[in-house]
Amino acid sequence: MDVNYVGENLLPGQIGQFFVVLSFGAALFSFISYFFASKNPEVTSWRTMGRIGFWLNALSIAVIGGTLFYIIYNHLFEYHYAYAHSSTKLPTHYIISAFWEGQEGSFWLWMFWQAVLGTVLVFKAKSWESPVMTFVMLCQVFLASMLLGVEVFGSRIGSSPFILLRDALNFPFLKNANYLSMIPDGRGLNPLLQNYWMVIHPPTLFLGFASMIVPFAYAASGLWLKRFKDWINPGLPWALFAVMILGAGIIMGSFWAYEALNFGGFWAWDPVENVSIIPWLTLIAAVHVMVAFKNTGHAYFTSAFLCLISFVLVIYASYLTRSGILGETSVHSFTSLGMSGQLILFNLTFLVIMIVVLVFRKKEMPSTQKEEDIYSREFWLFIGALVLTVACVQMIATTSIPVFNALFGTKVAPPIDPIPHYNKWQGAFAVVVMTLTAFTQFLKYKRSDAKKFWASTLASFIIALVLSAVIVYFTKVYGNIMYILITFSSVFAILANLQILADSFKGKWRLAGSAVSHIGFGLLLIGALIAAATNEVISVNSSNYIAVAGFDQVEKPGENLFLTEGEPVQMGEYKITYVGDSVAAPNVFYKINYERIDEETGAVKESFVLMPFAQNNPQMGGLIGTPGTKHFLTHDIYTLITAAASDSQAAVNQEEDASERSSFDEYEEPATYEVNIGDTLRYRNGYYIIDAINKNATISNIPKEEGDVLVGMQIRVVASDGKEFKAEPIFMIKGGNTMDFHKDVPEQGLRFRFSNIMPDKNKLELIAYQKPLPEKKWVVFKAIKFPYINFFWCGTIVMTIGFCMAIYRRLKDSRISKVKTS
Repeated sequence: MDVNYVGENLLPGQIGQFFVVLSFGAALFSFISYFFASKNPEVTSWRTMGRIGFWLNALSIAVIGGTLFYIIYNHLFEYHYAYAHSSTKLPTHYIISAFWEGQEGSFWLWMFWQAVLGTVLVFKAKSWESPVMTFVMLCQVFLASMLLGVEVFGSRIGSSPFILLRDALNFPFLKNANYLSMIPDGRGLNPLLQNYWMVIHPPTLFLGFASMIVPFAYAASGLWLKRFKDWINPGLPWALFAVMILGAGIIMGSFWAYEALNFGGFWAWDPVENVSIIPWLTLIAAVHVMVAFKNTGHAYFTSAFLCLISFVLVIYASYLTRSGILGETSVHSFTSLGMSGQLILFNLTFLVIMIVVLVFRKKEMPSTQKEEDIYSREFWLFIGALVLTVACVQMIATTSIPVFNALFGTKVAPPIDPIPHYNKWQGAFAVVVMTLTAFTQFLKYKRSDAKKFWASTLASFIIALVLSAVIVYFTKVYGNIMYILITFSSVFAILANLQILADSFKGKWRLAGSAVSHIGFGLLLIGALIAAATNEVISVNSSNYIAVAGFDQVEKPGENLFLTEGEPVQMGEYKITYVGDSVAAPNVFYKINYERIDEETGAVKESFVLMPFAQNNPQMGGLIGTPGTKHFLTHDIYTLITAAASDSQAAVNQEEDASERSSFDEYEEPATYEVNIGDTLRYRNGYYIIDAINKNATISNIPKEEGDVLVGMQIRVVASDGKEFKAEPIFMIKGGNTMDFHKDVPEQGLRFRFSNIMPDKNKLELIAYQKPLPEKKWVVFKAIKFPYINFFWCGTIVMTIGFCMAIYRRLKDSRISKVKTS
C-alpha cells in the first residue's frame, strides 16, 4: 500500500539523482571519445565529442553539489545525508564541513576538483589534451559511479547522497506517514570536525588527490603514444603543483590535529595520515628524478614509474580509508557503504594501465649507455628517490596489515604503539634524505669538480655540527641519538640550501625554488622533532589523584589539575584560575585565566585567557574537548578540558529550561515569620523590610467579589550591593477558603508567601524561601607546552613558497622550450 508521506520535499533529490546519472554517462561518453581522439588525432570530431561529454560532466557535478548543499543548508532531514551529517544548530561554516563529512560528499569533492583541473587542461594542454583527458575522464567515470546508488543484477553500485532517510534506515517509525514530525533534528557533525581547519583541510587535500591524476596522465600518455620525452616538460609543473597542494593539505590536517584533537600533537602515525603522505613522498621522488632525466637523460623508467605509482597509491589510500578495512586500526576511517568492490576495481584498473604501459614500452624507453658519475647530481637524486621509495614501502607494509590479514587469512597484529614503531624507521630514512638534500646541492649534473664539492660540503658540515650541538644542548634532546642525527641532518640541509639561495642572488636564480622548499622542509622537520621530543605536560598533579569517578580509566590523573571556579591554583610559574563558562549550544566554553606573578613585587608580569571548549556527545563516549592554545614566539601552551562539573548538554538544557521551572523543590527549607509593618529581616545576601499592606491588591483572571479578602504585603528587598527589589505576595480569602500567591525576587533567589493574617496576635505570617548557594563549578584540565613549534608552521609556509617558485620556473622553461621548438 502506498503511503503519502507528509512534508517531504522530493524534488531536490530527484534533480540531484538525475544529474548523478548524467555525470556518470557524460564521463563515460567523454572517456570513450577522447580515447578514439588520441588514436585518431586527425578526426577532430572525436575530440569535440570528448569536450561535450566533459562539459556535461562538469555541469552535472556543479548541479549535484548545489542541490546537496541546498538539502543540507535547509535541513531537509527526509534525506539521509542531511540527517546523518548536519543539524539545525550548526553554523553555516560547519554546514560546509558537513557537506564532505560523508563518503558521498568527499567523492563529489574529488570529482569537482578533477572537473576544475580538466577545464585547465582542455584550454592549455594543446596536443596533449586528448590522451591526458582520456585518463582524467576514466578516473571521473569511477568517481561518478561511487555516487550512483543504483542496483544492477542485485548488486548496488555506489551510494547516492540523495537517498531518502526512510529508504536508508529500517526503523518502524519511518513507515509512518508523518515521520518527519518525529525527527526534531539531525545527528549533527562529529564534534572533532567542528573546527575551522576542517572547512579548508578536506578541499585542499582532495585538490591534491585530484591533481595527482595529471602527472599520471602525462606519463601514461607519453608511453602509450610513444612520445617518450615530450611529456616531461608539461608534466613536471603539474607534478610540482600536486606535491605542493597535497603537502599543504597534509600540513593543514596536522594543524587540525594540533588544535582540535585531544592527543596533544600534530601527527600520530594514524593509518589515514600514512596513506595520504605515502603518495606525496613518491611524487616528491618522481619530481627529483624527472629533473635529473630532463638534465641528463638518465632514469627515464624511474621517472615514469614514480609518476604512475603515485596516483595508484592515491586510489589505494581511498580503498584503505573507505572500504572499512581500517575500522579497528584508525580513528577516522570511513565505513564501507558497500563500495569495497568498486574501489578494488578502480585500483586494479589504474594498476593494470601502469603495468601495461611500462612493460610494453620498456624496450623502447630512452636510455643512456654511460653510467652516472658518483660526483653527479643525478646519481644522488636517484639514490634519494630510492630511499624515499623504501620509506614508503615500510609505511605502506605496516599500514596494510589489515589488508594482508583479509587476503591471506592471517592474524598479524599491527604495532601496539605505532608512534615509536614508525619513528624508529622513518627517523632513519629522514636522516639519509636530509643529508642527501644537503650535499647534492653542491653537485652539478653529469660531472662536478671534486675539490669544490668537498670544500663547500665540509664548510657547511662543520657549521652544521656546531649549530646542531647548540640546538641539542638548549632543547635537551641529547638522550636520543636519532633525534640528534635528525637535528644535524636538517640543519646541514638548511645551511647548504641557504648557500645555494645566496648564490641565486648572484644570478643563479634557477635553483632558488628548490633551495627555498628544501629550507622549509628542514625547518619543518626541526620544529616537529623539537616539539615532539621536548613537549611537556605542565599541569603536573603531585597527588596523582582526581576526585572524579572513573577519571583514572580515561586519563592520567598525574597530568591533570582540578580547578574550582574562582579559586586560583599554582601551576609551575603560572597561577591558574577557572573564571567561569558560557554556553553556545552545543558547546560550553570554559574561561581559564593564566597569570605569571613577580615573586618579589607581586605584580602581574603576564596574563592571558584561554577558552577551551567541550560538548557532550554520548555517541563518542561523553565529553569531547577542543583545546585552547596560546601562541608565543618560542612555544605554545595547549589547554584541554578533560572533565567538568556538568557536561555541555546539561548546561545547554539548564539555559533552555530555566524559564520553565517554578517548583518549590529548588529552594531550601523555608523560614516562617510573624511580622508587622516596618519589620526588617535578614537573608543571606542582604535584608528586606515589610513596607506596607495593600488592601486594594488584585490578581489577574481572579475577580474580587463581595465578601472576598484580597491583601498584598509590600516587601522591599535590599541586597548587599545596595540594589533594591520590590515584591508583593498576596493573601486571599474567597468563599470561606484561604489561599496565597507567592512572589519571586529571582535576582536574589528569594520567594515570599503571605500565608496568613493573625488578628488575635496583630501579626502577619510570612514564609520566606531561599535558593541554596550554587555548588561551585569545577573543571579538570590538562596543559601541555610545545617548545619551538613555530619552526614547524614556519617551515610549512617556506616550503610552499619554494614550490610556487619552482612551478613558476618550470612553466617558464616549458614556454621557452616551445618557442625554441617552433
